[in-house]
Amino acid sequence: MLLSLHTGRARFAAVASAVCLTALVGCSDSNGGGSGDSSSTPAATTAVPSPSGSSSSSAQPGKTAAKVVIKNFKFKPSTLSVAPGTKVTVTNSDTTTHTMTATKGKAFNTGDIAVGKTVTFTAPSKSGAYPFDCTIHPFMTGTLTVK
Repeated sequence: MLLSLHTGRARFAAVASAVCLTALVGCSDSNGGGSGDSSSTPAATTAVPSPSGSSSSSAQPGKTAAKVVIKNFKFKPSTLSVAPGTKVTVTNSDTTTHTMTATKGKAFNTGDIAVGKTVTFTAPSKSGAYPFDCTIHPFMTGTLTVK
């Protein structure tokens, strides 16, 4: 009887250990952070400011990225220069919904960006200056220059 009790405890401990390990592995993310937040941006695609004031990423050759943050009812930066086809990521760090919309033509439009959300669009392929605003708050303005 003592042997079967000991064997049962050992079996239980092994099963419990396996369940715990499975749960731990399932909770970790591919970056090893373990946060489980699928909305976080991997380091390889994080935009890094360049000396010209635009943002670009050198992590993926041939691919560029730029970042705009909306905070205190302002686009930061409000003027941005990018290469044609650049991926522009807009993060709303403000207290209300905003947009980033080209004021001439339909060059780009993020649509409504809720508080705390991020939207990415592709810069126009044609060089030029593209003024933009927030269609909800038209006093919020800026210019995207493609060159």
